[in-house]
Amino acid sequence: MSTKRGELTSYFNSIDHEVLQESQELRRTSSESQGHTKSPRLTWSLSLCPCLSAVRGRRWIELGQEQQKAYVMRLLDALEVTDRDKRLKVARAILYLAQGVFDECDTDADVIHWSRHNVFLLYDMGIFTALLELLSMEMDNNQACSSAVRKPAISLADSTELRVLLSIMYLMVETIRLQTEDDRPEWRTAREAFKTELGSPLYNGEPFALLLFTMVTKFCSMNAPHFPMKKVLLLLWKTILFTMGGFEELQEMKVRGRERLSLPPLPEDSIKVVRSMRAASPPASAMELIEQQQQAKRGRRSRRPLVKQDSLDTYNERDPFKNDDARDEEEDGEEADSGIEGEVDPLDSDVIIQPPPPPPPLRPPTERASLPKGLPWAPKVREKDIEQFLETSRIKFIGFTLGNDTETLVGLPRPIHESVKTLKQVRREICLIIYPLLLLLSIPPSLSIPPSLSLHQHQGEEDVDETPTEILYLGMLPNLSQYVIALLKLLLAAAPTSKAKTDSINILADVLPEEMPITVLQSMKLGIDVNRHKEIIVKAISALLLLLLKHLKLNHIYQFEIVSQHLVFANCIPLILKFFNQNILSYISAKNSICVLDFPHCVVHEMPELTAESLEAGDRNQFCWRNLFSCINLLRILNKLTKWKHSRTMMLVVFKSAPILKRALKVKQAMMQLYVLKLLKIQTKYLGRQWRKSNMKTMSAIYQKVRHRLNDDWAYGNDIDARPWDFQAEECALRESIEKFNSRRYDKNQNGEFAPVDNCLQSVLGQRVELPEDFHYSYEMWLEREVFSQPIQWEGLLQQAQ
Repeated sequence: MSTKRGELTSYFNSIDHEVLQESQELRRTSSESQGHTKSPRLTWSLSLCPCLSAVRGRRWIELGQEQQKAYVMRLLDALEVTDRDKRLKVARAILYLAQGVFDECDTDADVIHWSRHNVFLLYDMGIFTALLELLSMEMDNNQACSSAVRKPAISLADSTELRVLLSIMYLMVETIRLQTEDDRPEWRTAREAFKTELGSPLYNGEPFALLLFTMVTKFCSMNAPHFPMKKVLLLLWKTILFTMGGFEELQEMKVRGRERLSLPPLPEDSIKVVRSMRAASPPASAMELIEQQQQAKRGRRSRRPLVKQDSLDTYNERDPFKNDDARDEEEDGEEADSGIEGEVDPLDSDVIIQPPPPPPPLRPPTERASLPKGLPWAPKVREKDIEQFLETSRIKFIGFTLGNDTETLVGLPRPIHESVKTLKQVRREICLIIYPLLLLLSIPPSLSIPPSLSLHQHQGEEDVDETPTEILYLGMLPNLSQYVIALLKLLLAAAPTSKAKTDSINILADVLPEEMPITVLQSMKLGIDVNRHKEIIVKAISALLLLLLKHLKLNHIYQFEIVSQHLVFANCIPLILKFFNQNILSYISAKNSICVLDFPHCVVHEMPELTAESLEAGDRNQFCWRNLFSCINLLRILNKLTKWKHSRTMMLVVFKSAPILKRALKVKQAMMQLYVLKLLKIQTKYLGRQWRKSNMKTMSAIYQKVRHRLNDDWAYGNDIDARPWDFQAEECALRESIEKFNSRRYDKNQNGEFAPVDNCLQSVLGQRVELPEDFHYSYEMWLEREVFSQPIQWEGLLQQAQ
């Protein structure tokens, strides 16, 4: 597969700008036959003669708009036939159109152009809705599911219909999602309509993403082992990316949210800050200077010339791969006597990964961040930090304290003022949980309820915006734990460190052919396909989980917390550490792709003869950006799970994550180093003085690259949080708050006891009461039983009324 070769430091865009080539999973499923100028893998598309014979030999690109619409309408009608084979043939014709009628194109650009044109045409004619009905029918095909369960080995042939449908839907979602400068006005309108359609509960009362989550759980429960999980996960990821937005859209939503809550703007754009960072080794220590001088006296070449840090960075950026192999061989013999107290610092070995020149951007390039000299991040504070700082300052300068008063902010710096305003929103949620009647009463100003979070006081309900994130969370909530466990099962099965088990799920059902390879060349191609297949699954799951966590955190903190807790309970933390407990450099530099088989190159250009030597050589890229993307995503997920959670941070210490994370620092890519250093920072105070003394370069890198906070003594271990940890108590307290939030916000029957009571007799008697349909058949019996036959003491009632 060919991923977008953009500048890696603009990593945020890589989750937004995956090229459509990932959907072409029909690759290498049939053997190459000699004598063809086009790729024989897709010869079935050329056999779709109805696509061309219906217009009497004229080429598709020569037809007018109305003729193309008329033919697509005939295809749409043909999708409703009962014959399964005919329906599959029509679906393949639609896939051929979505892939850009490549047999009529001469260049890759022509294929992309006609693919984009045809996809918007297919959406305009209602093809996606028809495909969705067919997908639902295939999901409910019990005969295919039972047949797959009984088969000892599942292959590509068991999921042909599903793969064709999912390929078309993926192409439509990804092509419509991407914006280009030359988009027509009607295409922009169609994009917004499609985005709204996918994010709304229009498909059987639930969003489209929830249907795909159901497919994932059915596969992992072994009820449908023939589902092509790679395609399902890719489509699920792109659907959530399209409906909710990527990281740039998230940043814009944060800015709008702060304006709505009357908060000051963010001090920095994290996207721009990370883009401006670069991987650089810290200055050489005194021990290394002495070592290099001794090596020079002995006539040995030093590991690294004594140059200024800026010059070193310039050298690495200019020629990042020069003499890489030779240096690795020399370093192997010198690692034993280098570093401080026997430490081999990862920051001082291996090369800096720099991306190749980027292709022309699909959207106007964003400006670089103009950051002042010094540390890259502005500091932040918490409520606990504010209280400690105020207590210390008041005792020092005034001589007395004010308890838990955080309102008096005289003399404090500006970041503290902003954080106090933000923390008042958290206090609002706590008050609503403790005092639910506040939903019915006027809120006192001391609670600082933002005006945008208005309340339906007459109904006792919050005014919750029906955003795509809110709709998806509400749909996922009943089966949230099943969705999380299913995704982690797939991640475990696709991890390179996982060993095959007899009871594990089979994720290779949509990559293994019916007949196993018999030659060495076929075996090598299948091995590359299997590894690539697993890499794509890891990429899709990691990006999907990260997107969900970020959007849910922005929508409501407790929605983020419940997903995080499900991930922790499902052993996500040790799973990610197990993933990184490997030769991470080998994983990132893996070459599990064959360039000549990438789409659309393989169907436009002549196919060269493949040999074992060409397969071993791989592509020309020094690193696999797909795997680096996955690693960064997993590190970010681990950061989100452990941030400000003492018990989860201790899990990192218990699982001995420090040496695993230090090995990941060998990958000299700025963003990956940043999130590794963040994970090391939060556990530094628990690792002991000896570890900090032996890893001074790592400590220096943490200081240079990671954000600092008020009263942040991460390097000394003096925090009062360094206490015996009770994992169960902390998680149970958090779970209790989450359940109260879900009950208050989504349980419609919960607020009944707090609803106003009408005490007016005439008003109550005048209300219209809805009675059952069969009540008028038995109302006379009811009157006799409940009214006439009951003795009524009228005198007693009159006395009570007086």
